[in-house]
Amino acid sequence: MPINNSCICGNNKSFTQCCERFLSGQQQAKTPEQLMRSRYSAYSLGGHGDYLLRTWFPATAHNLTAAELSTRACDWFKLEVLNKSQAGDAGIVEFEAHFCDAAGEANVLREKSVFARVGGKWFYVGGEVET
Repeated sequence: MPINNSCICGNNKSFTQCCERFLSGQQQAKTPEQLMRSRYSAYSLGGHGDYLLRTWFPATAHNLTAAELSTRACDWFKLEVLNKSQAGDAGIVEFEAHFCDAAGEANVLREKSVFARVGGKWFYVGGEVET
């Protein structure tokens, strides 16, 4: 895990001051963008399936397992937040996540993610994905 470098999510903060505090359970994300960035870091690092499942809105997580979500299927190397909005307990974050697949091909996943705050905690509900 990065220690002194900029966070994996592309924020200018260190990993310990940015996403690690959410992945470790020390704090909860206060905004949809913080949750999205921390979830990107979880996917990028691998091994954080429990966190991904805990931050997924239960009704839309379907039959996903922490073990399945912990698997690092590709190399995520860049995140760009394109747009974000929040109105009360609803939020949207549009982003591009750059990755290399198993064959080493560079790709971009573009998603408009939907978030909901329930009981003071933000959850990933789902999103519209373009590749």
